[in-house]
Amino acid sequence: MSLLAQSGKQRPKYMLLVDQLIQKVTAGEIRPGEALPSEHQLCDTYQLARTTVRNAMQLLEEQGWITRIHGKGSFVSTNPPLPVSKPLDIFAFVLPETRTGYYPSLQRSFEQAAALTQNQVLVCCTENKVDMQGNTILQLIDKHVSGVALVPATVPATPAYQVRQLQQHGIPVVFCHRQVEGVQAPLLSIPFRDVGLLAGQTLLKQGHRSVAMFSPHRATASIEYEAGLREALESHDSLCPEPFIFHGPSAQLHPIDYEQELLATLEAMFQRPEPPTAIFATFDSLAELIYLLLGKLGKRVPEDVSLLGFGGTVRHGAIQSRLSSITVDEIAIGQKAAELLTLMKQGTLPIDTAEVFPMPINVSIGETLASPPQQQRK
Repeated sequence: MSLLAQSGKQRPKYMLLVDQLIQKVTAGEIRPGEALPSEHQLCDTYQLARTTVRNAMQLLEEQGWITRIHGKGSFVSTNPPLPVSKPLDIFAFVLPETRTGYYPSLQRSFEQAAALTQNQVLVCCTENKVDMQGNTILQLIDKHVSGVALVPATVPATPAYQVRQLQQHGIPVVFCHRQVEGVQAPLLSIPFRDVGLLAGQTLLKQGHRSVAMFSPHRATASIEYEAGLREALESHDSLCPEPFIFHGPSAQLHPIDYEQELLATLEAMFQRPEPPTAIFATFDSLAELIYLLLGKLGKRVPEDVSLLGFGGTVRHGAIQSRLSSITVDEIAIGQKAAELLTLMKQGTLPIDTAEVFPMPINVSIGETLASPPQQQRK
């Protein structure tokens, strides 16, 4: 009989054999101390390759379910472990950070949606570091979580093999915001280029022609933001100056860590012959810091310079609540991620589906956006 015919879940074949044999042990069909069928018999019975069977037997031995004796075969352990191979009802949410921007609201919405299907949530912060993310993934595999929602780290870009480890252990993955090249999994995407395009269109509508863009660091998303912004400026009927572009150092996660460099960059920017009259900051926490630094430079927002951020629809905090921003519905992302993981856990949706769900974006008009100063209008 074929193991694949017995399960609608897209799990590795060796894991399906592991589940089948553990089920026989826990049901008493094979008792402690009894011999298991030979590898050859298992290949014939379940229509599996020899390598697949050997991988399953190795995992059973590592977990303490069987003892293998050279020349005699494999025997059920006289003291088998508890049946921990069945995934726990826990979803993990792996985030680059949890303190700023839309991440706190994203986390809460995911937790609330997961609770509706009786799934607890384990939140893991990678500080946007790939090596830390890799260690986190190994721990989640060891804990046999039921699914992982992942905002991939970007310093450097997340390698495909990290995510494949989860899928090879039958753990479904949902990408949030951005995908990992070479891995097939559902993606709840932020249309980064469209964000930059909408930011540019919003500033142009207010009369701005000379603009700047500040991003926390140079990554795929920031490149797309810049491309969208340039598209908006280039499509305008009047000639716009070359935008001023700043990318923070990739080694630093939070803008506060390079505050002095940011302050010096802003000061130099305003000494240009035609300084920008508006700034688009690609993350709300960066926009908030820029707001404070502009005050240090004697610049009024929005009278002297307008400020546009990017973040979630939930607007908390003394500055964020006043900040004009391009927004993405982080509540919908969290809810959809939990929904997709539940479907894959149930076997309704294959874990290797590559369906993309673009998240809608909008403009939240606050108090930091206005027309440019009269003398700088074209």
